[in-house]
Amino acid sequence: MPDTAAPLEDSYHYGVIRRAIEEIDRAGAAPLALDELARRMGMSPAHFQRLFSSWAGVSPKRYQQYLALGHARQLLAERHTTLETADRVGLSGAGRLHDLFVAWEAMSPGDYARRGAGLAIGHAWIETPFGEALAMATDRGLCGLGFTGDGGREAAFADLAARWPEARFAEEPERVGALAQAAFSGRRTPLHLIGAPFQIKVWEALLQIPSGHVSTYSYIARAIGHPKAVRAVGTACGRNPVGLFIPCHRALRKSGGLGGYHWGLEVKRAILAWESARAEAPQAGLVTAE
Repeated sequence: MPDTAAPLEDSYHYGVIRRAIEEIDRAGAAPLALDELARRMGMSPAHFQRLFSSWAGVSPKRYQQYLALGHARQLLAERHTTLETADRVGLSGAGRLHDLFVAWEAMSPGDYARRGAGLAIGHAWIETPFGEALAMATDRGLCGLGFTGDGGREAAFADLAARWPEARFAEEPERVGALAQAAFSGRRTPLHLIGAPFQIKVWEALLQIPSGHVSTYSYIARAIGHPKAVRAVGTACGRNPVGLFIPCHRALRKSGGLGGYHWGLEVKRAILAWESARAEAPQAGLVTAE
């Protein structure tokens, strides 16, 4: 199973993990011991350890190291992909996810110019490893995924729907939910994307970054042949319509700073830490208290 795949029931675990992350952040640089973190969660240490490790793949102590502010810089130094492979094969064709074998298709320039006119888009509220999300799909595949997070359902729907202002929207929980579940389970799932040509190139470059690795906005700009368009690359990452599946969370600032993330830096940190844990500890079932 690809690294980013996870059972949808992990959403409950993420709710606990999110509260734990808040406690870890409040503690500052001092790591919280397992007993203290479990007490703050209102759980026994053994129960919290089991639940946390089943989601993160590593112990709470180890995960705190991944969440540290310096972890992004460490990723940049140790697992920074320069997209050289993408440069060799070219970025003008269809992209391929490293961790989800997804067939994707860019909407034609005519479709883009029509702003979704005549397009029927179904949507569904789904549970993901990082909380509730809104999934959208045309008859060709998934075209949107956004996390509700602190903004709530209304904000998430307005955000994604605004990308196709002339489209018709209808709730289709079974069809769209099944597509999303297939994607999160690592099965081949089509994506149907809408974007300007520059945005499409940026998204293609993002698809070349393996799980557990990162790149920088400046390297992505160079990879697509626009070395001076660093700020525009950041904007294109923010306009990514399919959160997680097109991994814009793996793009960092040259300094190692997290940069921005459309669905919130807390989610970006959680995803990067989660992917790092799986990259370094592939046998997630063998987790110790250390």
